[in-house]
Amino acid sequence: MLSRKYRLVGVKNFTKVQKEGRVYQSQNFGIAVVDRHDDGPSRFAFIASIKVARDAVDRNRIKRVLGEAVRLSLFDIKNGYEMVFLAKPGITRIPTSDIMKEVRECLKASGFFL
Repeated sequence: MLSRKYRLVGVKNFTKVQKEGRVYQSQNFGIAVVDRHDDGPSRFAFIASIKVARDAVDRNRIKRVLGEAVRLSLFDIKNGYEMVFLAKPGITRIPTSDIMKEVRECLKASGFFL
């Protein structure tokens, strides 16, 4: 589980990322990113809507897998960002290991690794 200091919470923060953020697309998810211009730890949020999966069990699994992938990559990710991961409908059929690999590759390609 992702530690509390790395979680992005609150409607105000989500709205800021939605309005000001740049979006990077991957095959199974998108990442909306805002640079805070500080040296604080990057914060993350994960969204899996009912359009992605009808069952709450599946939506929660997707959010847990994305969170675990980020947690394992935390020390490689640059500080000062707010990121919201937006799951796409096809992600429910993808194995956990492939999702975790895709998160790492997307963050590397987007330039958020040290």
